[in-house]
Amino acid sequence: MATFKTIRQTAAMGFITENYIRLMVAEGRCPGIRVGNRFMVNVEALAEQLDKESREVVAK
Repeated sequence: MATFKTIRQTAAMGFITENYIRLMVAEGRCPGIRVGNRFMVNVEALAEQLDKESREVVAK
């Protein structure tokens, strides 16, 4: 079962900043759901996504 945390709780885990998570939410790139006026981050899916993005080769 997925673990959902608020943006602030997710940032407190220490792998990315609160501002970067908020930017991802605004861009529609952060996995999770809206509950009322809060965005709940799917922590496992976010970790997988960040791992995948870190392995991609950036073309220059």
